[in-house]
Amino acid sequence: MIVGTAGHIDHGKTTLVRALTGVDTDRLPEEKKRGISIELGYAFLDTPGGERIGFIDAPGHERLVHTMLAGASGIDFALLLIAADDGIMPQTREHLAVLSLLGKTRGAAVITKADRADAGRIATLTAEIQALLQQSSLAGAPVLAVSAQSGQGVDALRQLLLDASGAVAAQDGGQAFRLAVDRSFSLGGTGTVVTGTVHAGQVQVAEQLQLVPGGLAVRVRSLHAQNQPVQQAHAGQRCAVALAAIDKEQANRGDWLVEPAVALSTSRLDARLSLWHAEEKALKSGARVQVHLGAESVPGTIAVLDQDNLQPGASALVQIVLRQPLGAWHGDRVVLRDASATRTLAGGVVLDPFAPVRYRRTPQRLAELAVLELPEPAQRLQGLLEHAPHGLDLRRFQQAQGLRQLPVLPASALQGEHAAGGHWAIGAEAAQQAWDKVQQTLAAFHEQQPDELGPALTRLRRLALPRMPDPLWELLVQRWREAGLLSQQGAFLHLPEHGVRLSATEQRLAEKVRPHLVNAGHEGAWARDLAKWAAEPEPLVRSTLARLARRGELHQVVKDLYYDAATMQTLVQLARQVAAAHQDKVLAADYRDATGLGRKRAIQILEYLDRIGVLRRVGDTHLLRIDSSLFA
Repeated sequence: MIVGTAGHIDHGKTTLVRALTGVDTDRLPEEKKRGISIELGYAFLDTPGGERIGFIDAPGHERLVHTMLAGASGIDFALLLIAADDGIMPQTREHLAVLSLLGKTRGAAVITKADRADAGRIATLTAEIQALLQQSSLAGAPVLAVSAQSGQGVDALRQLLLDASGAVAAQDGGQAFRLAVDRSFSLGGTGTVVTGTVHAGQVQVAEQLQLVPGGLAVRVRSLHAQNQPVQQAHAGQRCAVALAAIDKEQANRGDWLVEPAVALSTSRLDARLSLWHAEEKALKSGARVQVHLGAESVPGTIAVLDQDNLQPGASALVQIVLRQPLGAWHGDRVVLRDASATRTLAGGVVLDPFAPVRYRRTPQRLAELAVLELPEPAQRLQGLLEHAPHGLDLRRFQQAQGLRQLPVLPASALQGEHAAGGHWAIGAEAAQQAWDKVQQTLAAFHEQQPDELGPALTRLRRLALPRMPDPLWELLVQRWREAGLLSQQGAFLHLPEHGVRLSATEQRLAEKVRPHLVNAGHEGAWARDLAKWAAEPEPLVRSTLARLARRGELHQVVKDLYYDAATMQTLVQLARQVAAAHQDKVLAADYRDATGLGRKRAIQILEYLDRIGVLRRVGDTHLLRIDSSLFA
């Protein structure tokens, strides 16, 4: 169990921790000189059962609330301290707000310096504190009076903490390891060490981890948990992790040390946010705030999603846009202070670290966020599959949820691995709705353009399901083809009952021109040249070639310039080879050299590959679409 102290400056937090544990948590010379805490301090208390209670002693100065937040985010039990001679002070109220907005429900209020007040004063202050707690997450928490100097009440408080420690259950829930780094230093003979509270999962010596948001891969050299050397550490412990082959400057307060499978950083997250009841004004979209999450704080802006604004004491769904990326996972607690970081405003729970830029207020999106508020990962996964019309990237879901492995998928869900990477799934009802839309789109296309075989793969997606992710779209098309619902010739898709039929004359012409097309090679063949070779009327040859292209048997790169399917497959493979040698980029000059063509013809072919979805043009560069299976 981790215990955190909170309260106004000079209300005896460090002194009380010393009385409970025998450890002075003020370690810096400046702290010794001034007699106040500036940085987080740490101490430990052994229990009769052999466990250890960790203490995080937070500074009480109003300018150091950000440091207090860094320590409070990972505590299990809060001690709110109020000096008997001062009573409830401004930072008492703000620290209580912080604890409440972080969702801390286990704790106690402690009247310190009880030797400086009589019984009447203690009784009056106790009543005031109980009233203050009523509108917080610590409502009903015990109130104890202690004196660290005389020892009054210290034993009772220690026993309260020992009892609370015994009631803390081991927390796992399939979560991957995550530690919020609040300190980094170098130790002789050990190297770089980072410390922090383990928020989830467990870690072992020699395990490979990752620092985010930077993404630096590291290895665990040794571990200390609750200030003792161990081979394994777990959630709910203070942990020091010695990292191999890394400088201390590469790890900073606010970083996360995580399992690689869930490493992520985000600049945009959706959350359920509550505005503190004591605020005087509503929180509106566009408000600039300071965002505290884990041990990090960054500037941000909020957008209220499901109502006009957020009223004091109320909650709402919001999107938080961050000025710089940070690590965040589903269920993490977030606290907002005003832009100048002088007042605590609101707090809440992260629902989705992969928040969308567009469509963030649609009924569909709000329904997805409602699902993400369900208590169990399996419920959230099933709910998203039922509510997401464009399917779900399962690996990204696992990452956002911070899970070691995915929950079991519903038997009705369609799922599959994509060649470009990623594990995708879509609910049965959503898959049926997608097919209905595709079927309607193709039927309309065939009716309006009966002489064309059908649209290409990427064009059909734009016509029918423009928001469907490409990997899932290709998986669905593959399933529909295997089920006989859809037919494909070359790059073109059509309903099985539809086809561009050739007349007897056209079939005869097709046989005559086919050898000439094959012999044309990378240069391709013009319709007029094919007409001369076949000794047939040019209009008839031109119309036959167009019909063959609509059937997917030929490729018309530009008007009247044709390639047979085998040659086009060779040209596509050459484009992929060029891309593999140039970081997925295909420049016209490189493709020209690979094909032996002139620059103009090379550009014409690259533009055709853009149109059919093999490549994607960005400026003067053609990027390989790794999600395309055409000619694979």
